Amino acid sequence: MKLENKVAIVTGGARDIGRAVSLKLAKEGAKVVINYFDNPDDAQETLNMINNFGGSAIIVQGDMTKEADISNLVNTTINEYGNKIDLLVNVAGGLVARKTIEEMDGEFWDFLMTLNLKTVFMLTKAVVPYMESGSSIVNFASQAGRDGGGPGASAYATAKGAVMTFTRAMAKELGPKNIRVNAVNPGMIATTFHDTFTKDEVRTKVASGTPLRREGKAEEVADLVAYLLSNEASFITGANVDINGGLLFS
Repeated sequence: MKLENKVAIVTGGARDIGRAVSLKLAKEGAKVVINYFDNPDDAQETLNMINNFGGSAIIVQGDMTKEADISNLVNTTINEYGNKIDLLVNVAGGLVARKTIEEMDGEFWDFLMTLNLKTVFMLTKAVVPYMESGSSIVNFASQAGRDGGGPGASAYATAKGAVMTFTRAMAKELGPKNIRVNAVNPGMIATTFHDTFTKDEVRTKVASGTPLRREGKAEEVADLVAYLLSNEASFITGANVDINGGLLFS
């Protein structure tokens, strides 16, 4: 197991890609702290799935846009698993709604920046003091950060593009401490996100336009995350890794 006895925090770790990441890390031997926001049933189900195969995990409710909730997440982690955190996966984020520039106001723009970008900054700042040499961070950006996103996704795409830049900056800043920072850029992955925000005909068109002729799976993204966190990727840092079936090349 490539992550045995590592302590990992996964924000937004209770459903869809976050759940797949939590399960994968636990299967690789990590002790996983699953953050969730508003659905305790999803969190409990994820925890039960990990317990069923003998993994180690806890669930912690919290709004990652709030510093007090982030502090509680970190404190709960170190109280449960000891005074170190090896791995951080920043999954929490979202599109919220599709809005054109005419439909957006400053409050909506600021909320999208906070939800998708500032949370990554705040979590990184809170967790790094507990990280030792060899620790690793994986942020979630998006294909939207490279191509500008679909209709009404400009704020989301801009925030995700900034996550990519922040990832590069932190790789430089934390590299001398031997802490690696990478990001993943999912394309069309079959999740609740697209169930909510993408029309079926658009999904079909996008999937058929990929060289692999399909949508991706949450488990495939989780496999990539686990690799980037592991020592198998020990000389990879500052990378923004696309996972989109070949739909868009870096």
